[in-house]
Amino acid sequence: MTAKTDDYIKRRGLVETNDAEIDNPIFRAEGYEGTPALGEMDNRIGEALRVARERQGLTRPDLSPLLGLTTQVYGRYERGEAKLHVTRLVHLCEILGFSPLELIFAAAPHLWGEAQEEAETRYRLMRHVEQLPLEKTKLLLGVIESFLATEQSSPAST
Repeated sequence: MTAKTDDYIKRRGLVETNDAEIDNPIFRAEGYEGTPALGEMDNRIGEALRVARERQGLTRPDLSPLLGLTTQVYGRYERGEAKLHVTRLVHLCEILGFSPLELIFAAAPHLWGEAQEEAETRYRLMRHVEQLPLEKTKLLLGVIESFLATEQSSPAST
């Protein structure tokens, strides 16, 4: 690896790990729950998909034709046996009416914070923001931007 790559790994706090799905070592961000295997994240995504589908009162045979898939192929997503492409994720969000953040949080909550409470709090905040009407979203954005501007210009942050 290059010095630039080594520096990037160090700055981001990445750790070298092995995963059963990949032949070579990979680098990951270690979260408060450790570093879940890629297959485990697929299983978590599948479970979140099942919950989203059931929340809409649909069975796999009900949903599959809406996606242009057979029931068996769609079932592989819910069982964590098939990788979910981003375009398929977008399509599922359109059909089932959920936020892509739901699946990403289910798979990797550590992306939202260094501890479970922090991650859950930030995720809850983002879910609330998604549901706000435009005018309230604009007001909240102004408040957040003023917090950030104040924090960035304060002597303690330099």
